[in-house]
Amino acid sequence: MFLTLKTLMTGANARAEEKVRDVYAIELIEQKIREATHSLTAAKATLASLIQRHRGEDRQVKAIETRVIDLTERATKALQDDNEVMASEAANAIAQLENELEVRRQTLARLDQRIIRLRQSIETGNRRIIDLRQGAITAKAVRYEQSVQAKLNTTLQGQSSVAEAEELIANVLKKDDPFEQAEILADIERDLSHETLADRMSDAGYGAATRATGADVLKRLKSKK
Repeated sequence: MFLTLKTLMTGANARAEEKVRDVYAIELIEQKIREATHSLTAAKATLASLIQRHRGEDRQVKAIETRVIDLTERATKALQDDNEVMASEAANAIAQLENELEVRRQTLARLDQRIIRLRQSIETGNRRIIDLRQGAITAKAVRYEQSVQAKLNTTLQGQSSVAEAEELIANVLKKDDPFEQAEILADIERDLSHETLADRMSDAGYGAATRATGADVLKRLKSKK
C-alpha cells in the first residue's frame, strides 16, 4: 500500500513538474542560456590564464636556453685555458639549468595540450550557445503563435452566440412585412366592395375617367390660355 501511494505521489509530482516546465519553458531556456554563457565566460578566463602562464614559461625556457649557451661557451674557454675548476663549476650550473629546462619544457607541453583542449571546448560551447539562442528565438515565435491560436480558438468558440444572434435576425427578416400585408388586405377589401370596379372599367374605356391623368391636366391647362 505504501509503495503504491509513493508511486502515485511520484507520478503526480512528475506531471506537475512537467506542467511547470512547459508553462515556463521560455524562461527556463533563457536561464539555461545564461548559465551556459556564464560557464563559457569562466572557461575563457581559464584559457586566458593558461595562455598567460604558457607565455611566462616560454620566456623562462628561452632565458634558460640563453644562459646554457652562454655558460657552455664560457666553460669551453675555461677548458681551453686548462681551468678545470671554473669549467667544472660551469658544467654543474649547466647541468642544473638543463634539468630545469627539461621540467619547464614538459610544463610547456602540458600547457599546450590543455590550451588546445580548452580552445576546442570553448569553440564547441560557443557554437552550442549560438544554436540555443537561435532555438530560443524560434521557441518564442512558436509560443507566440500558440498564444495567438489559443486566443483565436477562444474567439471562435464565442462566435456560437454571434451565429445564433445572426440566425435570429435572419428569421425576423424573413417574416412578412405587416405594413405591406395591410395594404394588400386593403386592396382585397376594396375589390370585394367594388370600390375599384369603376376605375378598372374607366381604364378599359367604359365611361368617364374616375381619376385624373397627366394628359387630362395638360389638356385643362391648354384650354385656359
